[in-house]
Amino acid sequence: MPGDPSWLSHFPALAAIRDEAWLKVRNDALSVTLPAGETVFREGDSCSNFFLVLEGAVRVQKLSESGREIVLYRVEAGQSCILTTACMLGGSNYNAEACTESEVAAVVLPFAAFRHALDGSHGFREFVFSAYAERITELLMLIDAISFGRIDQRLAAYLLQHANGAGMLQLTHQELARELGTAREVVSRMLKEFERRGMVELARGRITLQDRAALASAAAV
Repeated sequence: MPGDPSWLSHFPALAAIRDEAWLKVRNDALSVTLPAGETVFREGDSCSNFFLVLEGAVRVQKLSESGREIVLYRVEAGQSCILTTACMLGGSNYNAEACTESEVAAVVLPFAAFRHALDGSHGFREFVFSAYAERITELLMLIDAISFGRIDQRLAAYLLQHANGAGMLQLTHQELARELGTAREVVSRMLKEFERRGMVELARGRITLQDRAALASAAAV
């Protein structure tokens, strides 16, 4: 039996698979390195490789006709891209776009190898559909938050969750709007209200938390 490729250490579930179909194709995985800010795929692109991230992060987002962006999810170390999975299973093109947020080290399985493993390896199918189910649940929660959640609650919660140890976030109002799936004007207006109430301090490209207790209260309303 051949030794496990080193990249499998990032995917314990795949490393544990010992059935013949998976052992036959796992060495077909190709290593790739992408710089920060690189487009991984665009809406309408065809899909021919199963993507597994070893290091770094890829942001998957949707752009509306009006130009508004929403972050659907991120693919980070030890994760696969479920949009890629969906496209490969359904033979469809991408309906969103993805770009690297940092330098990304990854492996890709060519379509033929992916299909062979999916058809012949119970362990690989479990890995693929487990990741798919988990991400779909997260997407449903995102839809619920965007559709029914109050923007002040979601904004306060995001600020508390993503501020660094000094209580700061380095991002623009446009970037924050993209994260929350709303318009920049809505975010700017709400941040101005938070600032008026002494909850945050605003500067160009920076938000500093001033009253965490008040933000926590806003997030819990």
